[in-house]
Amino acid sequence: MKMHLNLATRDLDASVAFYSALLSAKPVKHYDDYALFLTEEPGLELAIDADPTTNVGESTHYGIVVETPEKVSEAIARWQAANVEIEIETEETCCYATQNKVWATDPDGRRWETYYVVAETEERGDAGSSETPCCTTTEVVDATPLLEPASR
Repeated sequence: MKMHLNLATRDLDASVAFYSALLSAKPVKHYDDYALFLTEEPGLELAIDADPTTNVGESTHYGIVVETPEKVSEAIARWQAANVEIEIETEETCCYATQNKVWATDPDGRRWETYYVVAETEERGDAGSSETPCCTTTEVVDATPLLEPASR
């Protein structure tokens, strides 16, 4: 089973570069107005349509849950190699789980997180804070600790 997702973009080439880094894959189809990614990890069929009038909502975000902390480190390395600005959270509690994650924003403003759940919690995290709600970090931090091999 795969999930199908179709996203509109104002800049198809920039989006193809972004999603190539996110998914560690190249599109199986790539035309002037359309690109299609098919991946097994995660099971996804991602279609991207060129639409110069698209407008993305600010409160929406997307995520990929990974099975190991090393997968978060691999995502960080891909983003850095693609020169994409990233935000990293280490051992942060959000949405009733302690997580390690990396955030990146696609060319149209969609925020994507790649994350590993370290532990489930009974606390929501900082979601109640009006200054920094859960899943909306804007702090850019040093990726070095997450890029080192895990000792777990």
